[in-house]
Amino acid sequence: MIRVILCDDHALVRRGIRDTLSEAADIQVVAEAGSYSEVREALRSHSCDVLVLDLNLPGRGGLEVLASMRESSPSVKVLIVSMYPEDQYAIRCLRAGAQGYLNKAGDPAEMVAAVRAIMQGRKYVTPEVAQMLVENLSSPSNEALHASLSERELQTLLKIASGKRLADIAEELMLSPKTVSVYRSRVLEKLKLSNNAELTVYAIRNELV
Repeated sequence: MIRVILCDDHALVRRGIRDTLSEAADIQVVAEAGSYSEVREALRSHSCDVLVLDLNLPGRGGLEVLASMRESSPSVKVLIVSMYPEDQYAIRCLRAGAQGYLNKAGDPAEMVAAVRAIMQGRKYVTPEVAQMLVENLSSPSNEALHASLSERELQTLLKIASGKRLADIAEELMLSPKTVSVYRSRVLEKLKLSNNAELTVYAIRNELV
């Protein structure tokens, strides 16, 4: 039996994933979590083979959770599920140690296949991600500038490009406005841009929003 813990801050999304996985006779959802603190507690309280982890968590994001798990729970395999486009996050997640990446808009049957695949020690990616990996290996110098952004910096970019104020971003990410302002400054510097309008144009041109 493959023991799975779900971590997503939306209860309805967790329910959909749980219902999908529960249809498989060899998979058991042993716990659910909606935040970093909850998933840590769930991992302490339950034996787990696979963690199905959302990227967009309140406070500490999914990539940060993934990084901490490599130290605290190295035996647990991680399948990232996200609303973010595969071409922007999949390779970043795999490099960070995830065993698989799925977009939430994909076929629910893929979720079961992905959990089984990574439990067998294989990586799970869609054909689109596999193609991106091949292209990335053959021409690594062609990476976009935003590939150098940290998770928090990329989140800040996406939220600014979506029209959100720094105060709103700070509240959503559970950070101080000053910290978010620092992230914004780093993004501007790394992308060689000057203001929020240019950030928004960059995000649109690179299909980030």
